[in-house]
Amino acid sequence: MMTRIFQSVLRTIPAVLVAAVFVAPLLWMIATSAKPIDEVRSADLKLLPADVSRTPEYIVSNYVEGAWKELPGGHRVNVSEGAWSTDVIDFPQQFRNTVVVASLSTLGLALSSAIVAYGMLFVPWAGRKPMHALLFVAMAIPFPVIIIPTYLLFKYLGLIGTLAPLWVPAWFGGAFGIYLLMQFFRRIPSEYFDAGRIDGLSNWGLFRHIVIPLSKPALVVVSIFHLAFVWNDFLGPLIFLHHESQFTLALGLQRLMQQHGGTAWNTLMAACTISLLPLLLIFISLEPLLMSALRSAFRKQ
Repeated sequence: MMTRIFQSVLRTIPAVLVAAVFVAPLLWMIATSAKPIDEVRSADLKLLPADVSRTPEYIVSNYVEGAWKELPGGHRVNVSEGAWSTDVIDFPQQFRNTVVVASLSTLGLALSSAIVAYGMLFVPWAGRKPMHALLFVAMAIPFPVIIIPTYLLFKYLGLIGTLAPLWVPAWFGGAFGIYLLMQFFRRIPSEYFDAGRIDGLSNWGLFRHIVIPLSKPALVVVSIFHLAFVWNDFLGPLIFLHHESQFTLALGLQRLMQQHGGTAWNTLMAACTISLLPLLLIFISLEPLLMSALRSAFRKQ
């Protein structure tokens, strides 16, 4: 009994230490977003504000209203701005832009990758095997390598300076998403397809009524990976967007960090926390499907 407990502890300690490495920066970011600017810039590093009772006030000022200081004569000066109402960037607009790009891109990649993966596995056509090899090659090509031809293509189409270059390519599939879905599709028993064909289902019917319902966990995995990438993408918006009204959160946070007069770290951390919340909520809500996909991936056939 004691040996089993000791083994369980030995397995748990490394997991806790690894989790602490990833959670510590997140906790520090949230804590910094709930401090006044004077304490953030102080050399005396503390996790919590000196006056914990004023934490709600600091949160409201850092996230929404900004902090003001009273001067003699009844004048007030703004010492730090709220993340949502700052004049440095249009945070609400950039948040909406990011939601639009991430939603369209994730939907397009999940749908198109699933169609391509089904076609490469279950639809016989000439050249299918060479395409499998090209798929691996495509996964090995980093995005910076194709920036110039991609830019020239969208310039020819007249779409530079719009949000289209950030989400349109996803509707033509992604190599990683296609490969991952192909591995999940292979695990679907062939008897399901035989039964569907007996019932008169076409390839589209098999894809819609059999493959998609059985592959929801896999689609969730692909969607979460791509959503996180698009939500945090900095290089794409930097290359294709020219106007501040079209900026995404990644560009907005960078500009907030480089504002004149020094970085208001409490405001920046508040903005980072707001930008992280949607991803965190989506991950928590889809965690059962994500864990189901991971268990299926490691389950022996």
